[in-house]
Amino acid sequence: MTFWMTAALLTLVLAALLLRAVMRRGAGLRSAAEADLGLYRDQLAEVERDAERGTISAAEAERSRIEISRRILDADRVLKDRGAGAVRGPLFVPVFAVLALLGGSFWLYRDVGAPGYPDLPIADRIERAKVLRADRPSQAEAEAKADLPAVTPPDAKYAELMDRLRTAVAANPNDLTGQQLLARNEAKLGNFSAAIAAQKKVIEIAGADATATDYATLADLSILAAGGYVSPEAEAAAGEALARDPKNGTARFFVGLMWAQTGRPDLAFDFWRALLEEGPEHAPWIAPIRDQIGMLASAAGVRYMPPPPPGAPMAGALKGPSADDVAAAADMSTEDRMEMIRGMVGQLSERLYSDGGSVEEWARLISSLGVLGDTEKAKEAWDKAQVAFAGQEDALSALRSAAEQAGVGG
Repeated sequence: MTFWMTAALLTLVLAALLLRAVMRRGAGLRSAAEADLGLYRDQLAEVERDAERGTISAAEAERSRIEISRRILDADRVLKDRGAGAVRGPLFVPVFAVLALLGGSFWLYRDVGAPGYPDLPIADRIERAKVLRADRPSQAEAEAKADLPAVTPPDAKYAELMDRLRTAVAANPNDLTGQQLLARNEAKLGNFSAAIAAQKKVIEIAGADATATDYATLADLSILAAGGYVSPEAEAAAGEALARDPKNGTARFFVGLMWAQTGRPDLAFDFWRALLEEGPEHAPWIAPIRDQIGMLASAAGVRYMPPPPPGAPMAGALKGPSADDVAAAADMSTEDRMEMIRGMVGQLSERLYSDGGSVEEWARLISSLGVLGDTEKAKEAWDKAQVAFAGQEDALSALRSAAEQAGVGG
């Protein structure tokens, strides 16, 4: 109610000022016309005095009377027109404008605004986000409320193998490999609670040797069990993964998701933007980030243009041939065609060695050199790629596949 009273008062003040300005303008126009009329009358009286004194001839006096009388008639007409227009005509315009402003503002605020919604300064939003994060449901509460899709029962053979695996793990609960297999396969069956229990056992058995991947897997399973919700327990697991490997993509994605779910799109955007720009494009988190980062940037108040996929050629960049292109050309027997292909691969190699490039480009170079039979150069490219992407397991996995295809992996 206070808002509406304040808005109405401000509108009335604005209307009063507008009307006052219009009235003053009308009065000013009328005063100017009256001054002109008075001046012409004084001139006419002066002509009469000059004629009586004989300082001007009768003919000249008559001409002056006619000219000044014409001006007096014009000034009188202008005075009447300005007076009527200033008082009556323009008054309709500001009154209509004020009414239109009131009606339009009310309609716009009703459709676009949020009547009755309190103001939310940045400090209040951050405080609310803190409360939301601190009071959010636990993993157990989230699992109890999660609406997960129905799981298709496994075939009889796979079900039998799972029963044997469960029996074997139960008989030897401290078998690390067994627990890892159990966690992975329970997750495939949709038995996320059992998968989480097995993954926790993996971490317990590994002790101080538990890896960032182990904790990131636990966070992943917890979030799947909760229907995509990042619980405090899942956040803690992701935090443990980042403590061991700050570059772990899975953990960084989930931490960003947690911030998005708890009212801090600005922090979520920082996590996801870095992941998207670092790549690799085939990483499992890239697709969901590409789908949502525009909306996330908007919520964070950031203007952001996502980078194109690494496969899309950039202006000024040298596009290297794909492995299939090289393979097709390699079947040709002409020397000039082979030289052309080697030149293309050489250009890609030179650019990557000097300026670096994406995972896909390095993998393409390694595969192409393997197809051409340049095993030594393929090995050199594989070695350099390992240095360029040291510590990035997802990238190294893709590069390792290319190296194995080229016969230089291992």
